[in-house]
Amino acid sequence: MHQSTDPYVRVRGAREHNLRGVDVDIPRDALTVFTGVSGSGKSSLAFGTLYAEAQRRYFESVAPYARRLIHQIGAPKVDSVTGLPPAVSLEQRRSTPGSRSSVGTVTLLSNSLRMLYSRAGAYPPGAERLDSDAFSPNTAAGACPSCHGIGRIHRTDEQLLVPDPDLSIRQGAIAAWPGAWQGKNLRDILEALGHDVDAPWRELPARDREWILFTEEQPVVTVHPVREAERIQRPYQGTYMSAHRYVMRTFADSKSASLRARAEKFLTDSPCPVCEGRRLRPEALAVTFAGRTIAELAAVPLTELDGVLASAPPGGEAARVLAEDLRARIAPVTELGLGYLSLDRTAPSLSAGELQRLRLATQLKSGLFGVVYVLDEPSAGLHPADTEALLTVLDRLKAAGNTVFVVEHDLDVVRHADWLVDVGPLAGEHGGRVLHSGPPAGLADVAESATARHLFASLESPERPRPVREARGAVRLSGVDRHNLRGVTAEFPLGVFTAVTGVSGSGKSTLVGQALAGEVAGRLAEPGFPVRRLVEVDQKPIGRTPRSNLATYTGLFDVVRRLFTASDEARARGWKAGRFSFNVPGGRCETCQGEGFVSVELLFLPSTYAPCPQCGGARYNAETLQVRYEGLSIAEVLSLTVEAAAVFFAQVPAAARSLRALEDIGLGYLRLGQPATELSGGEAQRIKLATELQRLRRDHTLYLLDEPTTGLHPADVRVLLRQLHGLVEAGHSVVVVEHDMDVVAGADWVIDLGPGGGAEGGRVVASGTPSEVARTPGSRTAGYLARALGV
Repeated sequence: MHQSTDPYVRVRGAREHNLRGVDVDIPRDALTVFTGVSGSGKSSLAFGTLYAEAQRRYFESVAPYARRLIHQIGAPKVDSVTGLPPAVSLEQRRSTPGSRSSVGTVTLLSNSLRMLYSRAGAYPPGAERLDSDAFSPNTAAGACPSCHGIGRIHRTDEQLLVPDPDLSIRQGAIAAWPGAWQGKNLRDILEALGHDVDAPWRELPARDREWILFTEEQPVVTVHPVREAERIQRPYQGTYMSAHRYVMRTFADSKSASLRARAEKFLTDSPCPVCEGRRLRPEALAVTFAGRTIAELAAVPLTELDGVLASAPPGGEAARVLAEDLRARIAPVTELGLGYLSLDRTAPSLSAGELQRLRLATQLKSGLFGVVYVLDEPSAGLHPADTEALLTVLDRLKAAGNTVFVVEHDLDVVRHADWLVDVGPLAGEHGGRVLHSGPPAGLADVAESATARHLFASLESPERPRPVREARGAVRLSGVDRHNLRGVTAEFPLGVFTAVTGVSGSGKSTLVGQALAGEVAGRLAEPGFPVRRLVEVDQKPIGRTPRSNLATYTGLFDVVRRLFTASDEARARGWKAGRFSFNVPGGRCETCQGEGFVSVELLFLPSTYAPCPQCGGARYNAETLQVRYEGLSIAEVLSLTVEAAAVFFAQVPAAARSLRALEDIGLGYLRLGQPATELSGGEAQRIKLATELQRLRRDHTLYLLDEPTTGLHPADVRVLLRQLHGLVEAGHSVVVVEHDMDVVAGADWVIDLGPGGGAEGGRVVASGTPSEVARTPGSRTAGYLARALGV
């Protein structure tokens, strides 16, 4: 008798990160959601184990030579995984896209649009037909030769290079020149060339001023330096470089961020005068479709582009086929609530959630079946109205014959799942166990699950919010005209908790992160202005390398190093605090240079990282590790969790305050030495907030947070809100951009933007208390907020 294929993915003995030998069976061809508090181990199971194993198996089938050319993920720590199909990962944490990356390149829509213009565009009489590459600003064939396809150019002028023309060259008139000896060298070269370096700049002939600042010539002359006391200075051959050339070269090539930032002060950024910011050569811009150039169509929202394609007059079979293909590719993007984006919108300006949904839309059109899609919080940054569209898309992926694994906190997505894997019960070493694997309803019987308490409690009557606080003044914005905000007026009350809501692309981050932040920052020094400090807490990483960690960012490491330096052993050896840093020579292990691990190149297999053979991962040399504080070495202190360190440093006020702030905000499970690269955006944001909370400021502070609950389990959200409301009770003001309706329901004031995204948004639809906004007709937020309020 024929035996059917096992319909389950079966994991045995998963030990990645904090997973404790996990065994779990997950059905294929279903929507499975992985839940648990932040740090519980759900991502370690979904991404670190299942996706990593699927990738490893795929690479096993690739030719060894080709394998060397592909970045490979290391093999996960697991005994066995059976029944696992090929996998596609859609994570939020990706490398930052470059400035040439755009919505069009991420979704591959630009390729289809270029082909449409190449094959079906209206060419000027007698013009040659162009290849699709000629319509791309990222190719030599298409890029404007003046700006190289960027659309903008950096320029400088005499006023920027010489801000004070009353000074002479010797007095430093040419501010753009480098400092110290290099600037003096250029001055001496000019003097050797016969220029007057002691006359005021404005008195020099115009022709000389132009040459000194802008010449591309680099003459070499013999310089006889002016003799200085006690210094022997011999003649030397000096090469001249104009101020303009120096600034442009430094800005383009310097590896030093500070030098590039200094050079940028002498530059203006303006649209390219040749292509007028359209990035393409004239011959490509001469071709039209439906009366518009490709640059014009790339600049309109995707919903409008779809309308243009739908109403375009028939232009032959090629035009019909290409237009239909383009519309079919646009459909999943608009379905995911991103129709407000244009093809030329740069990828770096997109949120992590927007980028992930664009990749998801591309996968929808790809038509793959029989694969596993592993998604990392696809609801991040989504208004409840957009989440409904997301669920439809996930169902379509499943209906096409795929298995969908989703790491998620949004309770609407969790309820929609066919299967639930709940990991916990708590974070870090207190988590790493599968509490439930089965249909969502079965989780109700798992008493220790934090997810169960929120998933089923919220179906009953919601908690009644506390009384609304009274405002103590306000910051008023009027005539805000930026991005899709057009003449917006908004009032932000002070001394209360304010939530700014609206669908994706409605203008929330622009209003808060740019307009409000800019207004307040500009008025902090103004006498009588009620706000004395501005604190913006975002989800950007606290560091880009493993050398940055929780202890270094919060300043806790400085306290720890001082304690070790004050020990009898360190003082007897004459060691200073630098001895206990793993970033500088001295105390660190030089074999791994303080990294704690070394890369092992395995040629045809993925490079693997092994603990340093010299220090065993401790990061310090043996002599440094001999010094102990209360029985622990510096490496052992860094391996403590925040929770354990709070007990260990209970008698050290400077450390205890820092650790208490981290514990209060729900980060007790993190290790002090945990690399910044291992932290999620939500964790990074809470570390920044904890760093602020420990400072005990009394001045009236305005805290601005952009989606602080992203990546947080409902249990973690409550911990965070307790801290934010505590700030308001202490006399400060808090403004959050937020999609979580339970958070919005607990606010004192709500400003709702919309009604839609992009051109359909950018207006204040409603403002008032949560109950007032919940009753506002025309607001897409109102219905969801009313449900959260139980009205």
